[in-house]
Amino acid sequence: MSNERVVQQGLKQSPLLICLVALLIPGAGHLILKRVVRSLLMGGAVLLMFIIGITLGGHIYGVNNAGTGLLSYVFGFCNVGNGLLYGFSFLSGIGVEDQAVRPTSEYGNVFLMVSGLLNYILAMDAYDIASGRKH
Repeated sequence: MSNERVVQQGLKQSPLLICLVALLIPGAGHLILKRVVRSLLMGGAVLLMFIIGITLGGHIYGVNNAGTGLLSYVFGFCNVGNGLLYGFSFLSGIGVEDQAVRPTSEYGNVFLMVSGLLNYILAMDAYDIASGRKH
């Protein structure tokens, strides 16, 4: 048996690992499970929504938003769902500065939050498929 087959079988037998990969990279969990069309469509949707959100002036909320109110923690949870997109933008400073002056910033915030929530759903779906609960 080749190493490639062993790695693929190991990933298929570990739903938690597939879920973690799916959380970090939108669409990757379905790609590992050889659901290429679903991976490209849904991963592309998350990526496109994230890019639109940043372009519209959306704000990337952190997970520690002391002094900004309880609702910002909810926004931060939604944004963390974008996985490595969130990490890259947060570390590079893209979208971190609040641009409330822009008339489209609220739309951008919603796009960023919904893309993160959609990625959470994709990760749970990949987990269900990997564990055999869904076909």
